[in-house]
Amino acid sequence: MAEGLFGRFGGRGQHSAAKSFPLTLSEEEWRAKLPPAQFRVLREHGTERAGSSPLDKQYGSGVYCCAGCGEPLFASDTKFNSGTGWPSFWAPLDGAVETETDRSFLMTRTEVHCSRCGGHLGHVFDDGPAPTGQRYCMNGVSLDFRPGEKPPGIRAEPSPKVTT
Repeated sequence: MAEGLFGRFGGRGQHSAAKSFPLTLSEEEWRAKLPPAQFRVLREHGTERAGSSPLDKQYGSGVYCCAGCGEPLFASDTKFNSGTGWPSFWAPLDGAVETETDRSFLMTRTEVHCSRCGGHLGHVFDDGPAPTGQRYCMNGVSLDFRPGEKPPGIRAEPSPKVTT
């Protein structure tokens, strides 16, 4: 699909050999766990077709998690309509993603992957809205939207006041 011939020339498909992640599965285990479209994007650095993900038009309250391992990645209040056809966010949750240089397609971009399992999520660009100016352009198939959930560390309700 979108990674095509140029993506193969760019050497995509593997992270740096020195990098290890908290959750590590064999290729066979990932293939058994993930549907083909998710495996292609998350494990082989593929790209879904623009406009193909229903998550692009999802603007409800909740948390976007890694479809590979369930790691919370983005809060819904950081999502915006970039007009690109892919779900876009102006910031990830703290420590949720990592980046590395991607030289596929005969260009240099910044790849975004899950900090827990290393799954490929998409790319980040410096043309997003305030306050960060960044656009985390994610493949919808790499995300699992959990409506109504709160990001880690945020209480669903205020804690009761304690009096002594």
